Amino acid sequence: MTNPGAHHALAEEHTALLPALHRMGLLQEGQAFEMTALTGGVSSLIVKVSTDAHSFCVKRALPQLKVAALWEAPVNRNRGEVAWLRYANRIIPGSVPQVLGEDAQDCIFAMDYLPSAQYPVWKQQLLDGLADSLTATRVADLLVKVHSASSRDKTLLSSFDHDEDFVAIRLSPYFLHTAQKHPDHAAALHELVRQTLAHKHVLIHGDVSPKNILTGVHGPVLLDAECACLGDPAFDLAFVLTHLLLKCLWRPVNTAAYLACFDALSECYLHQVDWEPAAELEARACALLAGMLLARADGKSPVEYLTQPEQHDFIRRQTFVWLQQPVKRLSLMRQQWTTP
Repeated sequence: MTNPGAHHALAEEHTALLPALHRMGLLQEGQAFEMTALTGGVSSLIVKVSTDAHSFCVKRALPQLKVAALWEAPVNRNRGEVAWLRYANRIIPGSVPQVLGEDAQDCIFAMDYLPSAQYPVWKQQLLDGLADSLTATRVADLLVKVHSASSRDKTLLSSFDHDEDFVAIRLSPYFLHTAQKHPDHAAALHELVRQTLAHKHVLIHGDVSPKNILTGVHGPVLLDAECACLGDPAFDLAFVLTHLLLKCLWRPVNTAAYLACFDALSECYLHQVDWEPAAELEARACALLAGMLLARADGKSPVEYLTQPEQHDFIRRQTFVWLQQPVKRLSLMRQQWTTP
């Protein structure tokens, strides 16, 4: 354990967390503790803090994300994440980590630490070829229940109505940046931005990636809601489906299992849509899926596990067709993805 007075033993960025931890009452003056940096994200500093009594996570939003391209984002997104976590926990208790404290002064908050032995990351399971369609169904069920409940809470939605932030941290780095690289398809990518901002129906998470989903014993646990806002539910649906298709390129031998997850997730989700016609949402999700797949090759946040030129070439060939000739059924896109 480290004495908090020995600041020289801590990294400077970790030392900067101490005032907030004291203000939140999570560390007392003179109390022994250890800090361990947690990896996996590009947008925040995340640290595990351990004392004799318990362990918890501390998260601080970064003004510039840790990617190759310049990608800046407002740090006050941390407040929105805390609000989303608290709301989701009311709708489905245990579906997110419990928030232990928030320090608005430094845009820092603390939450439960969930050990990987009991809460494995879904992304790693998928990368290892462990694609369980029951997990996909449970993710869909969690997502659609939060979407549905929030669609009826107009006061809540108005508090999350901040397009500027969502453009900065999602729509611009994914679609507008990609449009600069592919001028022939720029109009379609710009239309995705317009479409998404025009269909704000529910409280969305904004980053429903397998890296942000833990597979707990009692169901999935969703992390990293710093992109949460009033938005298009099709964005969340397309975001997670994107990753299931990309895994087919990573491990072709497990393609059938990944596509089974794709089917289970999309069907479970669409079956429960009750705030708008499901077919309209599905059509928007199809358009977003095409743009997101291309963005994971050529946007500001390319997927790190696809490194072969032929993998990126396949993504471009397929998404170029969909951007110019939109498909309105996710099942059809899934079928076409399997044909190189």
